[in-house]
Parts: sequence; structure tokens; C-alpha cells
Amino acid sequence: MSKKTIIPIGPYHPLQEEPELFKLYCDGEIVKDIKWETGYNHRSIEKLSESKTYDQVFFLVERICGICSTSHPFAFANAVEEIGSIEITDRAKYIRSVIGELERIHSHLLWVGLAGHFLGYNTVFMWAWKYREPVLDLFEMITGNRNSYAMFRVGGVRRDIEGSKIPTIRTILDDVKKKADLLTGAVMDDPVIHARTKGVGVLTRNDVIDYGAVGPTARASGVAIDVRKDDPYAAYPLVNWKVITAEAGDVFAKAEVRLLEMYESISIIEQCLTGLGKTKEGDINVKIKEIPAGMGTGRAEAPRGEVFHFVVSDGSNSPARHKIRAPSYVNIATFKKSCIGQTIADATISLAAVDPCYCCTERLAVAYDIRSHKKIMNAAGMIEHSVMKTSELRKNI
Repeated sequence: MSKKTIIPIGPYHPLQEEPELFKLYCDGEIVKDIKWETGYNHRSIEKLSESKTYDQVFFLVERICGICSTSHPFAFANAVEEIGSIEITDRAKYIRSVIGELERIHSHLLWVGLAGHFLGYNTVFMWAWKYREPVLDLFEMITGNRNSYAMFRVGGVRRDIEGSKIPTIRTILDDVKKKADLLTGAVMDDPVIHARTKGVGVLTRNDVIDYGAVGPTARASGVAIDVRKDDPYAAYPLVNWKVITAEAGDVFAKAEVRLLEMYESISIIEQCLTGLGKTKEGDINVKIKEIPAGMGTGRAEAPRGEVFHFVVSDGSNSPARHKIRAPSYVNIATFKKSCIGQTIADATISLAAVDPCYCCTERLAVAYDIRSHKKIMNAAGMIEHSVMKTSELRKNI
């Protein structure tokens, strides 16, 4: 048996926007095994949440991920509103869903562009990112921000969508749909893209179930799971739409699912805009006096899949415990199935196909010595060490 070569991808690599280490164990050009290491990007979001008021937590969790920054406020709001048995207005439901679906469109366009870049197909990259710009312009018009939109609060939303803006939003959406047609046609018909993505990085239906994969990663393998359908929230039960699936489970199927989901998102937004016309302007919040003691779970369908927030309230103005699980936490592990047996060249696009987000996945409680496996320090010790280091740096400034 030949000796396996270890090819590291990361922790800093052009393929990855964030630090993470993947070790490919290769026999020649074929990947025989893969291992990955986390812990490079821990930010202590859950602990920080306990020191913030419920209103402040929304701004904190928005920064878990820059690409799907509204999915975490969505899930957090659902969790807290479950604790307080809070029912928001229909207008707030429509506005929340508009923001959520605009984000899905921009996230999918971003992924398709990056996928083209990873394949060396920079025309797709430039097209996708150019067509994404009008979506970000819509965010700026509606929320004032192109990212981290600061729209959600317990009991509703912070800003209304005025009726005077709706015609402009519809016009821009019509143009986005036309551009999506061009992009989808280019991807679906190009023989080079087919050759590089079909039969590559395959996840079977059973693999998805075994690993608990979510989002487009699961739907591309024929598993029709979507929190918007399975556990409806916001305006999703008020509009008509369908869950997009594919059967092949390869990289091409994941691209197909994301491209077709953009059309469903546009349809959902258009129906929500119609719904806004049937509700009263300004009716975007319900009055909340306090959050009672209790526990709540909030789920939301982010562009990458299910986001889960678990919140414990002790009756004070801050969460007593806040647990977060992002979709990449389960999707990244599927690399073990999709990459083994692939060539090195195909392993990178297989890694990228699940659209991994590492900053929202990191967890760190104890530091170990990788050689001796002895515990170095716990979370409290690491915080103390960080404070001491900061004090030393200040003395030299």
C-alpha cells in the first residue's frame, strides 16, 4: 500500500473566507480520507448574549454571519416570542419574510459566483456578483443598510415598508428575475460546468439523513426539508410557494437548487408586497412589557439551512442562557462522504458546495494540547488570559 500524502487546506487559504483546517489524505490524486479542525474563530457570542438586553441581542446575533445576518435575529425572535406567547401583526410577518427572502437571493447569488470562481469560471463569478448588487440596493432602500439590516425586534420590526416604495421594489425584482434567467441559463446549459460538477461530491439521500444535513445540501439529495414549510413562521403560511429539490446530490444539483430557489424567493416577496397593501401602514409592532421566565426554541430557514436558537429566560431583561446552532455545524461534516474518492481538484468544489460558514459554527469550551491531549485551560481561564494580554498591550500603546 502506498504512503498517503497529507494536503492541508487552511487554516488560511484563498478558497476559504474564514480560518479552518482541512487535511486531505491522498493516494496520488485521489482523496482517501479527510479530517478537519475547528477552533480558530471562536467569538463567544452565546456568552456575550447573556450580558445584553433582549433588544441588544438582535444586533449581536446579526453579526454571527455577514451573509445570512437576518436568519439569526429571525430565529432569536421566534424563540423569545414563544416564551412570551407573543403573536406579531400580519404586516410585521410580511416585512420579516421580505427581508428573509431578499437575503436568500443575495446569498445564493454570492454562492453561485464563488462556485464559478473556484472552478476557474470567472465569467459566472462576475455576472452573479453584478446581479447581486440591485438586491443589496433594495436592502439599503428598505433598511438603510446593505448588510446587518437591524430590522427585527421582539414583537415585530423596527421599520415599516412604505407603500410608496413598493412599485420601485417590484421593478427591481422584475429586473433581478430577468438577470436570474440569464445566469441560470448559462449555468444549466454550459458543458464545461456540467463536466466539472455532475457526479462530483455526491451525497446520497441516506448520507443526508445519517449526517442530519439541512438546507440546499439536503434538498439537492431529494430530502424535502425546509423549516418554512415544516414549522411555518412569519408570513410563510400566508403565501404560496414550493420546496425546491433535486435528486442527484452532486455539486450541480446543489447549484440547481439554489438557482431555482431564487425564483421562489422572488414570488414570496411579491406576494408579501401584495399582503402589505392589505394591512395598515405603521402596524408593525405589538407592545411588550416584559419577557416572562421560561424556555423557547426558535427555528428559521437560512440560505444554508435550519438555524436553531434555544433561549432560557429567568424573568430578567437578559437571556439566562442562549444556545445557537447554525446549519454549517451539521453540513460541514458531510465532507467525510462527499470528498472521499474524489480527485484533489474536485475536493475543493465539493467542500465549497455546502456553502460552509465557519464563524457561525465555531465552539470552544476547553483547550487541549494536541500532542499530549492534556487540558491546558477552560473557557474561564481563556477569558482571563485574554484580559491579561489586552492589559499588557495597552501598556505599550
